Amino acid sequence: MLNEIAASLPFFGIFLTALVYLGALKLQQKTKSALLNPLIISGAVIIIFLLITKIDYRIFIYGKPLEGGRYDGTGAAFFQTMLTPTTVCLAIPLYEKIAYLKKYPLAIIGGILSGALTSVACVLAIGLIFGITQDQYITLLPKSITTAIGVAMAEELGGIPSVTAAVIAFTGVMGNTCAALVMKLFKIKHPVAVGLACGTSAHAIGTSRAREFGEIEEAMSGLSIAVCGLITVVLMSFFAMIPMQ
Repeated sequence: MLNEIAASLPFFGIFLTALVYLGALKLQQKTKSALLNPLIISGAVIIIFLLITKIDYRIFIYGKPLEGGRYDGTGAAFFQTMLTPTTVCLAIPLYEKIAYLKKYPLAIIGGILSGALTSVACVLAIGLIFGITQDQYITLLPKSITTAIGVAMAEELGGIPSVTAAVIAFTGVMGNTCAALVMKLFKIKHPVAVGLACGTSAHAIGTSRAREFGEIEEAMSGLSIAVCGLITVVLMSFFAMIPMQ
């Protein structure tokens, strides 16, 4: 019965996704906990909701069923479609913080490049050690970049976009949670280095942590999101060709 009701409601998937995400966002803002990331919480809530109500996942993601096995496109896939134009918006923080890039060009590019290279190299090592499949390997490669770029690249190269989104969110939460401990452990104090580390390893979620360190840290972390995304795209084009099995 609930399945039929969901199928008859226009934009059911979009409405449910937006409602749950806004609720998860309010929860995180109230608790200030990095573990309660809106992406992870909203994803878990929606999965549990669909399992309990037994609503067809295809109705949620694609919309109302039509003749011939087609759907009207009013489902939650709308948000995935919007990831591509969202990627273009990353040019804005890059432009706004271009002054920092001009001031510390070698340190910034070198730091982000080393971080991006370390990230994909670690995934390669994991793939070779544990013998994962090619699609799983590609799915994990963009784990440390922003969702807008990572999901698009995973889909284009043959990965699993939904899993990539979850891995990116998990990486961001871990980076956010462990940032202060890592900086203290390795005695990283320079604001540029702190900001680059947060943004390069944990994208936007890491940037929210960098904001707590200071304005320069936040600016450098925001800058590294766009630059790291571009560098990782280039690296993925080469690393994705390495066979796993």
